[in-house]
Amino acid sequence: MSKRRALALTRMRNARGYTTFLGWPLAFLLISLGAIAAVWWWLGIPVNLVRAPIDPNDKIQCISYAPFRSHQTSLSQATQVSREQIAEDLAELAKISDCIRTYATDLGLDQIPELAAKVGLKVIQGIFLDKDRRKNLTQISTAVRLAREYPETIIALVVGNETLLRKDITASDLAATIRSVKAQVSVPVTYADVWEFWLSNRELYDAVDFVTIHILPYWENVPIPAERAAAHVDTIRRQIAAAFPGKEIFIGEIGWPSGGRMRESALPSRVNQARVVSEILDLAKREHFRANLFEAYDEAWKREIEGTVGGSWGLFDSEQRKLKYPPGVPVCNFPLWKLQMCSGWALAALVFGAAWLTLRREPRRPSLVSWLAVGISAATAGILFGVAAQEVFYQSNGAGGWLLWGLLLVATTASPVFSATALMSGRTLPSFLDVLGPKHNRTGSVLVIMHGLALIVVTVIGTATALGLVFDPRFIDFPFAALTMAAVPFAAVTLLNPSQKGTRPMAESLFAGVFFGAAVYVGFNEGPANWQSLWTCAAYTVLAVTLWRVRAWQW
Repeated sequence: MSKRRALALTRMRNARGYTTFLGWPLAFLLISLGAIAAVWWWLGIPVNLVRAPIDPNDKIQCISYAPFRSHQTSLSQATQVSREQIAEDLAELAKISDCIRTYATDLGLDQIPELAAKVGLKVIQGIFLDKDRRKNLTQISTAVRLAREYPETIIALVVGNETLLRKDITASDLAATIRSVKAQVSVPVTYADVWEFWLSNRELYDAVDFVTIHILPYWENVPIPAERAAAHVDTIRRQIAAAFPGKEIFIGEIGWPSGGRMRESALPSRVNQARVVSEILDLAKREHFRANLFEAYDEAWKREIEGTVGGSWGLFDSEQRKLKYPPGVPVCNFPLWKLQMCSGWALAALVFGAAWLTLRREPRRPSLVSWLAVGISAATAGILFGVAAQEVFYQSNGAGGWLLWGLLLVATTASPVFSATALMSGRTLPSFLDVLGPKHNRTGSVLVIMHGLALIVVTVIGTATALGLVFDPRFIDFPFAALTMAAVPFAAVTLLNPSQKGTRPMAESLFAGVFFGAAVYVGFNEGPANWQSLWTCAAYTVLAVTLWRVRAWQW
């Protein structure tokens, strides 16, 4: 064989090898992009309900209204809602309802009856009672005055809202207060509370003109899934009617959250909210009972004390004051799914781009399994990025909240990118000591430092969520999307590029123990029906195993 022919054959073999080398990564990239597109297309499928939540030809009987926007909160006496703000809201509510229910008379809410009268809305006027007796007297006197000034607008007074539930007043004192108010007005007077408290405080029956109960299937002691919510409401209404014969049973609050954490099988979502609202309205129409929807507008301020779910009960969004479910438009859990899909594509491309750039700087032949791990990490991150980013928007309250959850999103987004460089270069997952240890232990590589910082941020914030779900879980969202974006690539690095030497660092071991313990406890505490909990516990477990496998060099 001539020298020229041998050189040609070598070039052909190299070309075939290079083509094979590029072929698999390209195939994995295309598969990842396809998986992202398929999942987001599925998530974005709209649902056409038999009965629309908002029917332009059939107004809602009544709906709860609180005018607070942005940073306004009922917890601060400095809050004063303007007439213009209330008038703007009531003009919109008059298009979909004949009646609104309010809860207090302070903070500018005493302007509501006058403005409601101008747009033809009836008002069920609330009187907020708590442990402050002086404030209670002011609430009562204002409500009595309004009932006398607007007899054609205010159709009932609600003396106290879940006051017994909060243990702010005794049942006997509450009954005396109700009778005192009744003696001063000509409109019907009632008290509103969760339905169980009416059964355990039957002495209120004689004091009220009608019985107002709250039935919130999501918040029941045994949460009711959305598909059974309407049947549950009907069962409870009949039970209360049998216990209190001769008086109207008014459902003062009924609704479903459009976002937030699951409780057992009760899943907050836009589709489920629209479904529950439409089915309850249909039930009320068929069975001829009055029901008040909770509520008109999302109350963003409640997220600070009740998590995402607390600020997600409205039919209108908090900021733009627009209907979530315009008439004739199918309902979708992810109305921005195309944008979320495209952002996922961009992140997946970035992950593969980081892997290719690493090989250009450090030429080597990574295994097919390493490229498969890059593809899985890219697809996982691309699918979940849109979900995680949406959660940041709803979970963040104030500068501290935006900093915390924004930092977690940045770290989890960076995790698959830096892990891809590690998979291609054969580098192990850095330990905390590589980044934060004594100077002689720290790495000099910028990539390793960034990779380690991402691991530290995910570990610390992830641990905070784990401890929250163990000790005070009621209002804490499950961070399954963000944690999975980081857990998968971190685990891939420790599995394919394990540390051969070094000692098991104490910090990583302690965090691993917390994650594993939290996964076991939260999984049992939340129950097998809660897929958000199970998914989060799986992410905690993967992070625990990953941290346990980390090794640190001691120089």
